[in-house]
Amino acid sequence: CWGWGQSVCLNTLFISLWGILLSFREAESFKEQGNAYYAKKDYNEAYNYYTKAIDACPNNASYYGNRAATLMMLGKFREALGDAQQSVRLDDTFVRGHVREGKCHLSLGNAMAASRCFQRVLELDRTNPQAQQELKNASAVLEYERIAEIDFEKRDFRKVVFCMDRALEFAPACHRFKILKAECLALLGRYPEAQSVASDILRMDSTNADALYVRGLCLYYEDCIEKAVQFFIQALRMAPDHEKACLACRNAKALKAKKEDGNKAFKEGNYKLAYELYTEALGIDPNNIKTNAKLYCNRGTVNSKLRKLEDAIDDCTKAIKLDDTYIKAYLRRAQCYMDTEQYEDAVRDYEKVYQTEKTKEHKQFLKNAQVELKKSKRKDYYKILGVNKNASEDEIKKAYRKRALMHHPDRHSGASAEIQKEEEKKFKEVGEAFTILSDPKKKARYDSGQDLEEDGMNMADFDANNIFKAFFGGPGGFSFEGK
Repeated sequence: CWGWGQSVCLNTLFISLWGILLSFREAESFKEQGNAYYAKKDYNEAYNYYTKAIDACPNNASYYGNRAATLMMLGKFREALGDAQQSVRLDDTFVRGHVREGKCHLSLGNAMAASRCFQRVLELDRTNPQAQQELKNASAVLEYERIAEIDFEKRDFRKVVFCMDRALEFAPACHRFKILKAECLALLGRYPEAQSVASDILRMDSTNADALYVRGLCLYYEDCIEKAVQFFIQALRMAPDHEKACLACRNAKALKAKKEDGNKAFKEGNYKLAYELYTEALGIDPNNIKTNAKLYCNRGTVNSKLRKLEDAIDDCTKAIKLDDTYIKAYLRRAQCYMDTEQYEDAVRDYEKVYQTEKTKEHKQFLKNAQVELKKSKRKDYYKILGVNKNASEDEIKKAYRKRALMHHPDRHSGASAEIQKEEEKKFKEVGEAFTILSDPKKKARYDSGQDLEEDGMNMADFDANNIFKAFFGGPGGFSFEGK
């Protein structure tokens, strides 16, 4: 009986060993086929055969190592990391397994873990050149991370982008580096680039709270505040403790509310309140360039309504400094320049507007400003007489009488030669002004900006005394004697 039992046990053991041998042969066959496909760069088929090898012989470190290499070629570093880690669990002396684990860690942005793996390789093989180089790469990534963290605090976002670009050369699958780069691109106003990076991540992981935050940040800075809030809320659903998304969401809601309240006050004619609300809104987030540009322009409009024209010009200038493509701010500032008779500045702004948007309305604005500029460089006959542009015929006559008597040469006959010369000049200008403004046709040409000399009116030959005599009734009509 005992002999029969021993025979059964031996047979069972033999069968088991034979089964293991067959499985190993089968697994090796699958591995060889996987190697062939790997050599052809058909990584998907290679992956399938390495998987079959693992299924046939699940305790072989090299099979996991090979599949990890295939997954790395497919860009699936997180899955590859799992296989590489399993390979070194099965065989802690498996050098290629440690190398692949380190490369996966590095590709995913975990430079510290990568360094530990490469150090383990060098413990097993002190002269391993790949591990030596990869250890240097991991150190470089750690240094780029360190510099980027400091520069982010300094708000030197361009340098952060530079550091992240360099780090991503070694860690192409690191979402953390990509998100930091995207956030800095958004803060630099490079919204399409930031959106592209965030969208790429969301295609791979639609629940990535950081990527959702960056998408919202881009919309927020492009003054699409309602859509931005939706992304911030979605990010907070994925990660309720996301501090940046929480702050951005709060700022976006506050900015939207203040701006809308300011607009309402303006429409109701409550300009003082509108000014206060726009000012409060401007203090919420200095980084939101587009929205703040609109707020400055809105406040400039309020100031123009309050007749604080220099303040209005200053606000529009601030808006343009934030957004030099903001046509509305140029138009508002140009009108304020017109109202303050700063015609050269008005022409410059209207030229900028017309170059950008060649509409009939903008062309007319420019033409009007050019006419006013031309008029401003001539003698201001209204100013010489001391009347406004809407003065009546009687007001013009009274003004002439007053100014002509004030500057008549006979009144200053006892003055110095210098004063006599100055008063004579003023007397002549008063006569010129009266000649033009007392004649409806001449006045109309003057008001329209036409060149009077081109119309045959040579003011150089003008005789102010003749006008004076005609006005006061001839040689005996008026005398300064005894005055």
